[in-house]
Amino acid sequence: MVNVRKQVYAGALVLADATQAAAQRDLLVEDGLITAVEAPGTFDRIEDARRIDLAGRLLIPGLVNGHTHAHGGLGRGAVPDRLPLEGFIASIGALNGQRGLDHIRLSAELTAVELLHRGCTATYDMAAEFPAPSVAGLLAVAEAYHALGMRAVVAPMLADRTLWQAYPGLLGALPHALADRMRALRAAPPDASLDAVRRAAAIWPFDRERVRLGLAPTIPMHCSDEFLLACSAASQEFGLPLQTHLAESRAQAAIARQRYGRSLVAHLAHVGLLGEHVSAAHAIWVGDDDIQRLADAGATAVHNPLSNMRLGSGIAPVRRMLERGLAVGLGTDGANTSDTQNLFEAMRAAAYLSRLLDGPAPARWLDAGEAFHAATAGSARVLGWADRIGRIAPGLQADLVALRLDGMHFVPLRDALRQLVYGENGAGVERVWVGGRLLLEHGRVLTIDEDRLRRDAQAAASHLDGLNAEALATAAQVQPWVTAFCCGLGGPA
Repeated sequence: MVNVRKQVYAGALVLADATQAAAQRDLLVEDGLITAVEAPGTFDRIEDARRIDLAGRLLIPGLVNGHTHAHGGLGRGAVPDRLPLEGFIASIGALNGQRGLDHIRLSAELTAVELLHRGCTATYDMAAEFPAPSVAGLLAVAEAYHALGMRAVVAPMLADRTLWQAYPGLLGALPHALADRMRALRAAPPDASLDAVRRAAAIWPFDRERVRLGLAPTIPMHCSDEFLLACSAASQEFGLPLQTHLAESRAQAAIARQRYGRSLVAHLAHVGLLGEHVSAAHAIWVGDDDIQRLADAGATAVHNPLSNMRLGSGIAPVRRMLERGLAVGLGTDGANTSDTQNLFEAMRAAAYLSRLLDGPAPARWLDAGEAFHAATAGSARVLGWADRIGRIAPGLQADLVALRLDGMHFVPLRDALRQLVYGENGAGVERVWVGGRLLLEHGRVLTIDEDRLRRDAQAAASHLDGLNAEALATAAQVQPWVTAFCCGLGGPA
């Protein structure tokens, strides 16, 4: 009798991690855990295992998305062209307004399904709910990942300041009528936001090795020092990973120096926020001292090249991070600002953008192995699961992706790693497993009705666009003024 809890993955070309050349190997998996990786045929005599034939396939560890926003799933296509970061931030309430629990879960399902189609088995989701996070909203996002079978960190975005309070002088740059309307806006009460996180942590019903709660003080300047300290305390009390958007734009870096008299990273260190549980999304406008502070604290950075380009934010200094020992993961950011959840595209962009940043010094360019490491083991560390996922090795979870090798970008096959990073777009993803459980096969996610999901998403988007029409019109009025103000800011990072 075949033991379904024991599996042999046979016949594949295996790319175990970024440090090893791809080689023909067979895997033995028991109860979702990789127990052995050996030469082909080693496990042929195991009669009670389910055999999975992967001839003609490339087997890689599941990709790990170090930074996204599930609420962006329903916002796809809504962010205009030529809109820098702060103009987008000024529109967030309008883009995500009027959503009920069904919309919150639906958007998370959209994000998760796209991730699975592109070979991603785990993600760090900075989830947003407006006007404030709720226990029910957090559970709705977590339930979407749980039901689909993915791993996820669900970290609610928190702030006690609005954009208009965070950026000195910004209100003065608006026409009076608009300034009066923006001045009246208030962030959610900080005690209520943190209370929702604490209550969710106390009753969290999901296996924390699959779906865990996190914390996300969204942008340091949007948080008072007292609120940052309260977030840090909650993170420590419940053992929650913490992520923030750090120095994503030149304007953020410049305003931080005006407000604090020091860089954003130096201020976070001064407040006492940095630590091994902290990850910094974007980290573009950071100096060498900032990078060293992050590395010394054991924090991690998450490179998001696609949204950084889409919003014109800049290019993160990844080589300088690696030189100073800062661990780096890779993210897509939300589908509203990167237009995709495709980590294959993010890997290629990360490698190619480094050539623009360090053009005269080819030895400093990111190579395919470094990009692949960031999208696997690097992001696994961001999620706090470096000892569980991100590589194919005995003792790790069987989070695996099988790709077809008959795509033209693999023909002729000379270097599987380079041809994967520079040529694959995710279309070759054939099967995806999480903990040995098959979640995607032949282009279909097995744990959800994708046709129903598409119909529901289109109907929800049309409904929400109507409900938010007035708010979106106001956002369109505000965006040019915000963009002009923030693009005029500068100064050293």
